[in-house]
Amino acid sequence: MRLSHFDYYAPATLIEAIDLLQSKGPGVRVMAGGTDLLIKMRHAGLKPKAIISLKSIKGLNTIAFDEKKGLTIGATALLADVARHPDILKHYPTVAQAARGTANAQVRNMGTVIGNLCNASPSADNAPTLLAMGAEVHIQGPTGTRTLPLEQFFRGPGATALEPFEIVTAIHTPLPAPHSGTAYISLSARGKLDCTAVGAGIMLTLKGRVCEDLRLFIGACGPTPVRARRAEAMIRGKELTDDVIDKAGVQASEETRPITDVRASADYRSKMVAVLTRRVLRISHKSALER
Repeated sequence: MRLSHFDYYAPATLIEAIDLLQSKGPGVRVMAGGTDLLIKMRHAGLKPKAIISLKSIKGLNTIAFDEKKGLTIGATALLADVARHPDILKHYPTVAQAARGTANAQVRNMGTVIGNLCNASPSADNAPTLLAMGAEVHIQGPTGTRTLPLEQFFRGPGATALEPFEIVTAIHTPLPAPHSGTAYISLSARGKLDCTAVGAGIMLTLKGRVCEDLRLFIGACGPTPVRARRAEAMIRGKELTDDVIDKAGVQASEETRPITDVRASADYRSKMVAVLTRRVLRISHKSALER
């Protein structure tokens, strides 16, 4: 399918980009890497009248780490750059893993973490880990800037908490607490050629041998990534024995709302949530013990 006609803008500043959003009216789309937007235009019938690219705005491709403040990833920072950044590999290895596991090399060399999040697909590979780590998005619009927990950002498939004319400029992730571990596992029918059918991301913090705190998110099993709060409650304050882990996996499965689609059946997804929950618990527990 041929792309429909559209006007293209490459503003040099965020203020200019926001002004364009306001002046051009409905039917305008913001583009970071374009890997999701262009597919929708080619195969899903999306016909924007204008596209505003963020690529020319200086500073938006920044990846910055501070030992006190944590990690900041700019709106146009490429997935490939996140996957191989030395500070991310050292302090946030699961963030690098999720970026490295997104789609294929061609997409990673064009696509961005922020774009993956703003697409608001329930199966977005970069969402569960960042959610588990308590990330927050930085947003700029006509009335100024604001910060929003990533957990409040997703509203449904393709829907976010962005107000009209707002742009996500970065995502910030705090430095993991001492004795904490993270993990992310996803499954798809043909490896990274297909969107994730089910995924699980976790951050777990130990106090001695006991789980002091954790955040567990399941992807592709609800209209947004699902936080398995009751499964978390079953683990918090306990040692991670095989029995506790097995029961938490079952509970996490019961908290999801999977559907049957071309990627997987609801029954398969439900069973795999339990399997992946057990796996990420064991991986993050081992990582926390080693820190």
